[in-house]
Amino acid sequence: MREKKRRIDEKEITKTASASSSLPSIPTGGGSDQYDVFLSFRGSDTRNTFTDYLYCSLRSVGTVPISVFRDDNSLEIGENFSSEILNAITRSKISIPIISENYASSKWCLRELVCIMDCKKSMSHTVLPIFYKVLPSDVRYLKGNFGEAFRKKLFDKKDIEEAQQALTEVSYLNGWESEKFANGLMFRSTWLELMIMSTKLGIGQTFPPVMLE
Repeated sequence: MREKKRRIDEKEITKTASASSSLPSIPTGGGSDQYDVFLSFRGSDTRNTFTDYLYCSLRSVGTVPISVFRDDNSLEIGENFSSEILNAITRSKISIPIISENYASSKWCLRELVCIMDCKKSMSHTVLPIFYKVLPSDVRYLKGNFGEAFRKKLFDKKDIEEAQQALTEVSYLNGWESEKFANGLMFRSTWLELMIMSTKLGIGQTFPPVMLE
């Protein structure tokens, strides 16, 4: 009877702890590199289109495949979603946030971005953003549909401040804007940047020339 009551109490404590914060905390541990690239994206916007194409291309092109973390492919059954994803960022050499129209409506996307930008400052983490059908200025100033998606969600004041800072910082980074490229040109530009980064960071081996439609 005591054991049953103790289990019930532990469940209640867990529920209370989960409800006390709208965004999960960032893990402090790092560990050895496990991934070359971490993809942060809004599933409903790009999971089955742009992100899927980028993921498959990264995995298949090169003399040695790039190790890529994507949440639906890289988590083992039973692993804790929050800690594993954020730890994967700290164990990656490059992060590619694919910032789309509804990216800021997801607390997880924002938490990932905050962690990514923190790693950039503290670990010399490389961040290569892709602005997919949004303008960097919309991300920076929370304008247009991107800003509306962010304002529709109710976040704590501290979370809002952290998210806004991360969005502002990433908007100033050199990246790719989908509006300026056809998909093929964007991918060729992406490969060029990744070839440079792979040389600097020791990811895989030299990439062969890539032609994408």
